Amino acid sequence: MSIQPTVLQTLTPVQAIQAESLSDAPSPGIALCLSGGGYRAMLFHLGTLWRLNELGYLPKLDRISSVSGGSITAGALGLLWSKLQFNAAGVAGNFHETVAARIRGLAGHTVDAVSILSGVLGPGSVGDKVEQAYRRYVFGDATLQDLPDRPRFVINSTNVQSMVLWRFSKPYMRDYRVGEVRNPTVPLAVAVAASSAFPPFLSPVVLKLEESDFTPNSGEDLQRPPFTTEVVLTDGGVYDNLGLETAWKRYDTVLVSDAGGAYQPESDPKRDWAQHSYRVFNLIDNQVRALRKRQVIASFKEGIRKGAYWGIRSNIADFRLPDALSCPFHKSIAIAKTATRLKALEAPAQQRLINWGYAVCDAAMRKHVDLSLPAPAGFPYPEEGVG
Repeated sequence: MSIQPTVLQTLTPVQAIQAESLSDAPSPGIALCLSGGGYRAMLFHLGTLWRLNELGYLPKLDRISSVSGGSITAGALGLLWSKLQFNAAGVAGNFHETVAARIRGLAGHTVDAVSILSGVLGPGSVGDKVEQAYRRYVFGDATLQDLPDRPRFVINSTNVQSMVLWRFSKPYMRDYRVGEVRNPTVPLAVAVAASSAFPPFLSPVVLKLEESDFTPNSGEDLQRPPFTTEVVLTDGGVYDNLGLETAWKRYDTVLVSDAGGAYQPESDPKRDWAQHSYRVFNLIDNQVRALRKRQVIASFKEGIRKGAYWGIRSNIADFRLPDALSCPFHKSIAIAKTATRLKALEAPAQQRLINWGYAVCDAAMRKHVDLSLPAPAGFPYPEEGVG
């Protein structure tokens, strides 16, 4: 079916900038987008990766684009990619002990409250404390240069100064208005901290750079100090809460794993500045996420892109697979209500989140991507199921 340009612009969830015109055909390839949502997202996306690994899809991915909690999962996968032992079918038999164990190790530690308290009372910012925790539990001294060449990992943050996306990757980090830095050696923990700097509590993360670090004339209109010397970053979900921007314009097949929640009405919302700001940010996030979700699904239906969307609030029955894993909606929706925090979770809660991400990813992949994919033998943690 031929898609007219006006229809294309109406349905696409991202805006064309510079040479990345949406009127051009996307390149063949598969991108995976991982949304934000704190530890809830981190573990839900771990379930997604677990099932994609079993299906032999991890080596097929050309790009993994992430924001916020999704960037913790993506960053860990990228760091440990070289340790995965893929067989001829593209399945890493050591995924559990390599990737899942590292991510679950972090999920047992509270990062947000501890970082806020130590950032307020001690030296350094809250963002510095989050970065230190990520370094301690997951990333060590690794930098962006420790990521693999393929798939391309893109860790997204939001530039508070330029009001657009700041993307971290191995070949470059850039903001189309400020410019690009080639082959950056920024610590991976800093990139993930910037991507998950949830406002107002964990934000901002500040990058101290030299103007000479930037490729000459690579920025559209803001390539000058202080934009180039002190970059002020906040959560990537502020600009792009599904991690779509750096994937959608590039590849013809896009897989979207969404761990975002839905916020309920409050008859008496908090009025102090911190809790009120938090509530207002959630309202904005909820509306933008809903809009992007509708546009993504419409684009799949119109043939603009191939792929699939699955979310933590999906009803697995809607996929209409007779052999889908048993996930009663009242149980999966209870999992979706896990708080959006970087707060330690007990083992059963971790396992339920992983199982649910695994199950709904499986259903979406077998329903919308490849009908010939085999059904799973069971949950990663069968004793826990989804509750």
